[in-house]
Amino acid sequence: VQLQASGGGLVQPGGSLRLSCAASASIYRVNVMSWYREAPGKQRELVASITSTGVTNSPHSAEGRFTISGDTASAMVYLQMNNLKPEDTAVYYCYFQAFSSLYDYRKRRQTDYWGQGTLVTVSS
Repeated sequence: VQLQASGGGLVQPGGSLRLSCAASASIYRVNVMSWYREAPGKQRELVASITSTGVTNSPHSAEGRFTISGDTASAMVYLQMNNLKPEDTAVYYCYFQAFSSLYDYRKRRQTDYWGQGTLVTVSS
C-alpha cells in the first residue's frame, strides 16, 4: 500500500492550496491521518492530524490558516491551506497510522504509512 499525495505547487503569498492524499489499496483500519512538512534545513514537523472519530489536532501554529479533513474509512485526507506565507514553503507529507489487516488488528500492531511528499512553494 502506498500513499499518494497531490496538490502541491507554486503559489503567491496570500494564495491557497488544497492537498490530497489517498491510499493506493485497501487498509483494514486507519486510526490517524496526518500531514507533516519538512522545510529546507529543518526537521519534519506535524502540521495537523485527524482521528477516526474526527478529532483534529493542529500543534503547529498555523494561526487557523490550515484545516485538515478526511475520512479514515475511505483512507483519504485533505489539507486546506489559506493565506499562505513564504515560510510555509516545504515538502508536505501525508501519514497514516493504521492496522493493515485483521490479523494486525487482533495483535494491536499498527503500521506507519508515509506518502512520497508534495512540494509547496510560496513565492512572489
